[in-house]
Amino acid sequence: MLEIIRLTLGPIQTNCYLIADCETGAAAVIDPAWDGETIRMEAERRGWRIEQIWVTHAHFDHIGGVLDLVRTLDPAPVIALHPAERPLWQAGGGAALFGFPLPLLPNPTLELAHGQFLQLGRLRFEVRHAPGHTPGLCIFYCAEAGVCFCGDLIFQGSVGRTDLPGGSPAALVESIRKQVFTLPDETRLLSGHGDETTVGEEKMFNPFV
Repeated sequence: MLEIIRLTLGPIQTNCYLIADCETGAAAVIDPAWDGETIRMEAERRGWRIEQIWVTHAHFDHIGGVLDLVRTLDPAPVIALHPAERPLWQAGGGAALFGFPLPLLPNPTLELAHGQFLQLGRLRFEVRHAPGHTPGLCIFYCAEAGVCFCGDLIFQGSVGRTDLPGGSPAALVESIRKQVFTLPDETRLLSGHGDETTVGEEKMFNPFV
């Protein structure tokens, strides 16, 4: 069974998701936004082992906790990132532009690709490449649990911004239609900011798509 802990962290109140297969204790962190020690302690309190870090995209507010988290884990977790996000990752996620410079981050160890499956204990997550907010943004869909972690692609009643380098309004809308709206209507959407929603709700009420 999938258990999900949402932690809202950092200067832009970014949602970080600590997830685990409760039967095995295997855990992953999706977008370690900030405060890596806080994330580690949440996992430790539940007896979970953080084995993987999955990054939807490399904006600084989604990766600010990576270094502190990795430093506290032994063995070091796998860090999964789409290759199109590498330049942004290496530039600290653009943090310096907003007055939040980040230290040099460890190199990702797993390249994400569209159609790939990530294994977490007994659970499988499908990787869907969904550019538009950034060129390499990926979302993670677990059919068994009926949940999709969608980063800053789509929000409750809104969508991700496209005015930063690498953004594309046309690509964003196409990604939502092809990668999100093709999922079952009851699928929970857990976004990078704000409250959760569902595919069905956004198909009916999202004014941007």
